[in-house]
Amino acid sequence: MSEHGTGDAFDEIPTTTLADLLGREQVMDIGIRPLWQPVPRVAGPAFTVRCPRGDNLMLHAAIYRAAPGSVIVVESGDVDYALAGGNVCAVAQRRGVAAFVADGLIRDLGEVRQAGFPVFARGVIPIPGAKKAIGSLGEPVRCGGALVRPGDVVVGDEEGVVVVPAARRDEVLAAARAKLAKEANQSLDAWEEQHRDRIEKALSDKGFTG
Repeated sequence: MSEHGTGDAFDEIPTTTLADLLGREQVMDIGIRPLWQPVPRVAGPAFTVRCPRGDNLMLHAAIYRAAPGSVIVVESGDVDYALAGGNVCAVAQRRGVAAFVADGLIRDLGEVRQAGFPVFARGVIPIPGAKKAIGSLGEPVRCGGALVRPGDVVVGDEEGVVVVPAARRDEVLAAARAKLAKEANQSLDAWEEQHRDRIEKALSDKGFTG
């Protein structure tokens, strides 16, 4: 499979680099965290899901519809019931789903951790949601405050989750690679010198003389 149209090439790009390039709007809030550590960096095109509060039917449907390599991104906001458990995560993993990124909760964390399936979510609760309500698949969603459209590249690691708009994929990937290459060739001494000059100028510009 070529890099174009997939998230694979972003496996090498830290979320910190992407956040520097994309800004706060594309970064999910602090509540969307990896639920086990050390989590590998994951990257893939978003398969978007919206689940009404207290119900997980659409996420359970999504694991049979998302293409291999996808990151399933769930809008829910529910902190009373779990969206998925160990078996759902195991089936998703077996079908090639790269990760879950869920604005909500899961359960069976021990099973999920043992399987090595990456889940970024708000936390864990032992009670499952119902399977009665129709939400949506493949529509724009909000997850951790960030807008995610189907096909956007979702990158998650121990620092958090960043959304790369599909229309900017190639531009952002090239800029990220260039930024990383520049940083790799810069010594800490050189960085410190530039950093100190920049900080002292900022202080001086504000009239600070201490």
